[in-house]
Formats: sequence, structure tokens, C-alpha cells
Amino acid sequence: MDSSYKKVREYILELGSIILYENEDDNLLVIENEDLGVKNMVIGVATPILIIEQYLFDVKDDGKIFKQLLIKNRDIVFGAFVLDETGEKVIFRNTLQVETLDLKELESTINSLGLLLSEYTNELVSFSK
Repeated sequence: MDSSYKKVREYILELGSIILYENEDDNLLVIENEDLGVKNMVIGVATPILIIEQYLFDVKDDGKIFKQLLIKNRDIVFGAFVLDETGEKVIFRNTLQVETLDLKELESTINSLGLLLSEYTNELVSFSK
């Protein structure tokens, strides 16, 4: 097991998250932490970075939505709204340096998503309709 992957895995468990899926060969984890609104969060260790992604919704009407998401990006402490390669899925994404990663840094990213979801839920739900 890659040492960076092992460190990230240990942090995930220490934060009380559940590992729904893992692939050690690909250094990939899918986690859940319902207390923070995290469901099927994908965490990939691609040394030297850690990639964290949470699918949020499919884009229905992109004109207003993109502008509002970009404006909201300014308020997000860690991470940002992004589109997948098809331009159809909105994802929360953050990247961190694996070498200097500590528990608090990973926790901050997950908490940032939780805070974002608690403050911005109604808007996200309306975007997905």
C-alpha cells in the first residue's frame, strides 16, 4: 500500500467517515459522512496531489447557474464548483498537497463542503431541477 494512500485512508477513518469503496491499485477511495452531507465523495491520491471530488447535480439550464456558481466560488473557503469533462455535471472539487497533508487540512476540505451544502442547499436544489 502506497504510504500517501495509507495516510489519507487513516485520516478518513479518523474523521469518522465510512469507506464505501476502495481500490488500492488506483489509490482511490469513495467515502460517506452523512453528518457533513458527504455521499460518494471520491478521493484519489495522485502523488504529489490529493484530489477530492463530490458530485452535486446535473446541469439543466446553464446560463444563470454558471454565473451564480462562479459568484458563490468566491465564498468557498476550500475547494470550488467545477464541471466534469462533459460540462454536464457540477462537482465540488479541491486538491491538496499529499506531502504536507495533515488531518486538519483534510478535515477542513470536508467541512468546507458540509458548510457549503448547509448554507446553499436551496439554491443547489433549484439548480438541479
